[in-house]
Amino acid sequence: MTKRIVVLISGSGSNLQAIMDAIDAGQIDGRIEAVLSNKAEAYGLERARNSDIPTLVLKHTDFDSRESFDQAMIKQIDTYQPDLIVLAGFMRILTAEFVRHYNGRMFNIHPSLLPKYKGLHTHQRAIDAGDKEHGCTVHFVSEELDGGPLAIQGKVSIDLEDTSESLQQKVHKVEHIIYPQAVSLFCSGRLIWSDAGVTLDGKAAPTQGFQHDQI
Repeated sequence: MTKRIVVLISGSGSNLQAIMDAIDAGQIDGRIEAVLSNKAEAYGLERARNSDIPTLVLKHTDFDSRESFDQAMIKQIDTYQPDLIVLAGFMRILTAEFVRHYNGRMFNIHPSLLPKYKGLHTHQRAIDAGDKEHGCTVHFVSEELDGGPLAIQGKVSIDLEDTSESLQQKVHKVEHIIYPQAVSLFCSGRLIWSDAGVTLDGKAAPTQGFQHDQI
């Protein structure tokens, strides 16, 4: 059965576009029911409108607390009865209640090889540490920031001439591969987070998740 997806964004929505393209290509047995943003100027909303996907704007600045904002989001999101919530550049820290409400059915993508470099400025931190490789991780969302169970990772090399900007561009290309891949695997029922942990086709995920080019 085709899965119902709601995507949350705050910016340009390039990962949203990658998922939309994969759906259009028949690679994902899912349908994006709505795209919600906390910023009315987010370009990702335009991407959604261009594909006739309903859009919602809830400005967090209109609410007096993080809790009231998240409750308002839940009320809006649940009207679409989603099977999966996809955080695609949604720049808000979510409350524990929101996370629990969608436990096991919410993805985030983070621009590092988690558990390394949680938080911001991941590309420069990887360069400063002298790392030889960097990348991105799709993970299920838990109450710990960037700390949910790891699902899929994609790696890139760090070259001597790389800057934070060039490394970011490399990582973005891989993000646009692994995020649609993770969504596809979830929608087909192959990628699951349960009491047994993260599994793919019943096989337990390695410590750093599955490598996208080995699936």
